[in-house]
Amino acid sequence: MAINFFSEDTSFQVKQKLKRKEWLKEITSLESYKILDLNYIFCSDEYLHKINLQYLDHDTYTDIITFDNSEHIGKIEGDIYISIDRVKENAKDHKVDQETELSRVLSHGLFHLLGYKDKTSSESKKMREKEEFAISLYKKINCST
Repeated sequence: MAINFFSEDTSFQVKQKLKRKEWLKEITSLESYKILDLNYIFCSDEYLHKINLQYLDHDTYTDIITFDNSEHIGKIEGDIYISIDRVKENAKDHKVDQETELSRVLSHGLFHLLGYKDKTSSESKKMREKEEFAISLYKKINCST
């Protein structure tokens, strides 16, 4: 079971890596899944924009792109690219601290790998509920030690 954090084109480093990993494993376990190999790649807007163009043919900036590499149901394998520039901007826009916004985006990518979508309004509402639950779970884990 491997959860990895990488940086490309940014100097961002995840704080409290062990607690973040514990939290991500807990979310996955609650959904009756297991993480085999999960990579979070933190990058700049420009880096993620290039990925968006190259792989999805979208000429837009985004906060996250998730690639599902899973071969078996119930087993998570994937790469999640996160724009730290967007995380910072979204935190300001939503009037939350950057750690809370980072939790939202980290969990958002994981929920995609767990099968949740966000294309329709009902799917998006469910995704928001899952993100809020995940944020509260992280705060609980973060305060427990």
